Amino acid sequence: MAAEDTHAEGEGERAPGAPTGGPPAAAPERRWSRAVALLDEDLGRRGAAERTRRAYGSDLRQFAQWAAAAGLAPGDVGPREVRRYVAALSEGGAAPSSAARKLAAVRALFASLREHGLIAANPAELVATPRRPSRLPRALKAQEVDALLTSMPADTPLHLRDRAMFELAYAAGLRAEELVSLGVGDVDWDGEQVRVQGKGSKTRYVPVGEVALAALRDYLDRGRGSSVAAAGRAGAAHDPGRMDPMPTHPRGQALFLSRSGRRLSTSDVRRRLRKWTAHAGVAAGASPHVLRHSFATHLLNGGADLRSIQEMLGHASISTTQVYTRVESARLKSAYARSHPRA
Repeated sequence: MAAEDTHAEGEGERAPGAPTGGPPAAAPERRWSRAVALLDEDLGRRGAAERTRRAYGSDLRQFAQWAAAAGLAPGDVGPREVRRYVAALSEGGAAPSSAARKLAAVRALFASLREHGLIAANPAELVATPRRPSRLPRALKAQEVDALLTSMPADTPLHLRDRAMFELAYAAGLRAEELVSLGVGDVDWDGEQVRVQGKGSKTRYVPVGEVALAALRDYLDRGRGSSVAAAGRAGAAHDPGRMDPMPTHPRGQALFLSRSGRRLSTSDVRRRLRKWTAHAGVAAGASPHVLRHSFATHLLNGGADLRSIQEMLGHASISTTQVYTRVESARLKSAYARSHPRA
């Protein structure tokens, strides 16, 4: 699975090309079920996000259904069968990106079986990934980001929260999941940085500028308390003997709270950003990931080296970060085409 990708597949999807004349053999089904469960246990031990584990499970149940319908158990699958499955996905109308994602899940499944000594080799390693159309990440201009953030008022607790949240998202290049997972104690005021738990439960420390820190301080001083009080009132109404007004969480008290005092979800963050882009009249359709791409692009434009940007973004591989050099190259070519008299 790519560094910036996540699986997103619905439950109950029928396997492409699966026969419909009768039920598959029970024995292969049981073996596939155990294999998928084994990979899920491995992902859990590695700290994979619950959403990632569900998505792998969904994609692999589809593959298992296809294989069992053909009478194949895990040990019966070779490269030819995996290629047939990928071809069936394409014939069924799956986009290259979807087929590539499902193939990545199949590779992970057989890698797990091989690590546990249940098969001798991973047949999916020999299957080429479907070519996906090359799309550069969207990044806002620095003026657009400035117009968006400065248009956010600071006159109510929720406005203070939103401004602090999106100032921080842009200042530190955070994913939406990382943003909502932050705890109050993750902000290092003296070090002017924030502690972030990224993909695979890997922790990194990212510098935060003065503007974002000031917005965070305003929110904590004048905004967050109303959400804490609301949570306390709700908790007391439900349980009069309850002393702690805030719900427990592995990361401690959430930094960003809803009006009622609950930890925000990623959908809350996306919805609020849509509201503010419409309000500002700029960056229509921008997502938290667009702010993350803008963070990286503006750092590169300002002279930051790729290795530093990789560390701040939390990319496992420098090759993932190198996409931003293509963004800059495309920008320069566009400027050349517009400006040079003999372009």
